[in-house]
Amino acid sequence: MSPRRNPVLGIAAASLGVAAGVAAGIAADRAGKHRAAMEALETPELLDITPDEEHVVLTDDGVTLHAEVDLPDPETARVAARGATRHGRAEELPTVVLTHGYCLSLRCWVYQRRALKAAGYRVVSWDQRGHGRSGRGDRESYTIERLGEDLHQVLTELVPDGDIVLVGHSMGGMTMLALGEQQRELVEKRVVGAGFIATSAGGLMLANGGRMATFGRLLLERLGPGVLASLASRPELFSRMRRVTRDLEHFMVEQNSFASPVPRSVVRYTADMLLGTPLDVVNDYLRTFDGFDKRPALSEFRHAVVLVFNGREDILTPPAHSELIVEGIPGAEHIVVNDAGHVIMLEHPDLLDAHLVQLVDQSARARAEQVDVAKQPRVRRIVTDVAKNRRLKRLEKEAAELARSRRGRTIRPRPARPKGA
Repeated sequence: MSPRRNPVLGIAAASLGVAAGVAAGIAADRAGKHRAAMEALETPELLDITPDEEHVVLTDDGVTLHAEVDLPDPETARVAARGATRHGRAEELPTVVLTHGYCLSLRCWVYQRRALKAAGYRVVSWDQRGHGRSGRGDRESYTIERLGEDLHQVLTELVPDGDIVLVGHSMGGMTMLALGEQQRELVEKRVVGAGFIATSAGGLMLANGGRMATFGRLLLERLGPGVLASLASRPELFSRMRRVTRDLEHFMVEQNSFASPVPRSVVRYTADMLLGTPLDVVNDYLRTFDGFDKRPALSEFRHAVVLVFNGREDILTPPAHSELIVEGIPGAEHIVVNDAGHVIMLEHPDLLDAHLVQLVDQSARARAEQVDVAKQPRVRRIVTDVAKNRRLKRLEKEAAELARSRRGRTIRPRPARPKGA
């Protein structure tokens, strides 16, 4: 099928300004409603993380992949090992490997990297080819199958032995399934846990979760490849467009990535990743989503502890995609989060952090106790980020009280100055 008919992410069209005229009025309205909450949610916490190690992984077709490793404090790792492994040795703990999605980079995992490291686990994250700090390949290499081979190369060099927990978001989850197809023995013997975060195994149209996504998808079907290719050849024009439409850009990223207020710094952080991806790379990846279907590969993960985690309001990979993953993996735990969109790791970080740490803990214990995971009952839960909601309600109450106090404040006239004074 032609990439022009590809049912892909509405965010690409919207972020590039194709929908500027339609969205401008909505943007102003949404900005007014959310500005206070976004500003109130700001914290001094830094969004960047300094890795303990940086690596360059060379693929067999000559692409350099940027990877980072986070190492836990030795005592923390020993404590984690005593509770989760057979002999209580830190080297028995699984390594967690994080794979990001389309148009993002390893930076999207900043909160999860901190949490997993603090829990005592070694963490490997990497930039997919054409993304972040990784090199670029031939346009024909921008396929899910090739990404599966890249993930295998990362594992070969950075996790040559020991147990592994794979975690993938969006295209990263698809990459895990490609690995399952290509390296069945490795996955069966060494992958003890898997986290499929806001992703799809195929069989359903992408970006079918709402009017904004549908509108963006239709624009891409008709204009996408031509627009992207044209702008890619004129990067200075695209840079000027981004400066002029910065507010609109942030609005479109927020609309397509999140379903609840997030700090403005997080919106900027996400926009920089999404729109920092070279336009020709964005364009060249589109065709790999056309007809994507790796549902048969789900069976390769039946032996592992599996978490399927998605947002109820995700308009790019709606919950129906996660339901198909759960159907293919008996015993998978399925968590659906209310008021959550596609970039859920930055929208509800504390919630995902807790579930990922639990996933790795359970994976290590299941390996140590030789639990037949496939016989475990399937669990599905719909959850709410209670802590975030409480904070938002408190902030709303404080803002309302401040507004009332300002309205009730009496402005006293200044006394007249005596003549001649």
